[in-house]
Amino acid sequence: MNAPASRAERIRALLAAALEPSVLELTDESALHAGHAGAASGGSHFRLRIVSPRFEGQRLVMRHRLVYDSVHAMMHTEIHALAITALAPSEL
Repeated sequence: MNAPASRAERIRALLAAALEPSVLELTDESALHAGHAGAASGGSHFRLRIVSPRFEGQRLVMRHRLVYDSVHAMMHTEIHALAITALAPSEL
């Protein structure tokens, strides 16, 4: 029997399935926010750097929308904050 996937693993899986990124770096920064209201409610703070061809020609707000749509089910319950750097391959 497999162990349940961690929160970060689930986020990575959702983003990979939706956005097929060439780069996906997810850092859990929850420890930096100890005592913060979001941390107290169980939500984690993450920093994301993602490069996806889906971002080509998209404005920043649309890139963020694509990311948030990918992890929507986890927002405000398991994810309190998500700092996003979203790039197209041509921007590397």
